[in-house]
Amino acid sequence: MAFTHGYAANGDLRMYYEVHGHALADQPPLLLIPGGGSTIETSFAGLIPALLAESRQVIAVDEEGHGRTAATGRPLTAEGSAEDVKAVLDALNVGFVDVLGFSAGGHTALALAMKYPASVRCLIAASSFVSRDAVGDEFWEGMAKATLDEMPEVYKDADRRLNPEPGHLERMFELDRQRILTFPGWPDDDLRRITASTLVLSADRDVISAEHAVRMSRVIPGARLMIVPGTHGDYLGELAASGGDLRAMRTAIPYLLRFLEE
Repeated sequence: MAFTHGYAANGDLRMYYEVHGHALADQPPLLLIPGGGSTIETSFAGLIPALLAESRQVIAVDEEGHGRTAATGRPLTAEGSAEDVKAVLDALNVGFVDVLGFSAGGHTALALAMKYPASVRCLIAASSFVSRDAVGDEFWEGMAKATLDEMPEVYKDADRRLNPEPGHLERMFELDRQRILTFPGWPDDDLRRITASTLVLSADRDVISAEHAVRMSRVIPGARLMIVPGTHGDYLGELAASGGDLRAMRTAIPYLLRFLEE
């Protein structure tokens, strides 16, 4: 199976990307954006082979400070990361994509769809949220007090394997923590500008409530809604959530592909 990788520059930032599989004439690549604290491998190591088996070309990226993409001096934001992703698409001469963003990566996917509507055909916002009231006060209080010790060990191990230099893991954790703490949310009028065919995807025991997922699906024009049994990302094979058990992912994939094909 074809595989290439490289870096695309956006100012001082060089975003790492991977391309799996061959370009297809009848459908765009599927862009995957991992969640906070994650790498391509921890978020999508199970999903990518399953998509390739279904003849989908996949582009995957590591956001700033994560995996193989080094941090710069700027804050990590959805809008900034969307600019980085657009640089990847431009470097690859890809006119438009389908995109699946998981958790904080869903914020980047939403920002990409809002700022570059011509670049996003279909959008899957997975276990993500669009306003601060999506989660309770205890979430924000916990995030304000969060320490590196609370990060899942699989994330720590993945980062240390790729970036053993002192301080890298701590820098990534703080980038993610500040990204969420300073996330302002989007007004409904901004979300109504999304032109991509959109699927709001969540689990019934997710970080966000099912009620918020319903609200997202009603604000984004024409959006579809899918709530699956599970937790934050196990239905995508996300390593911290699934523990390597891919049964929930295998159940979800046919529904995701059907949405993209429609």
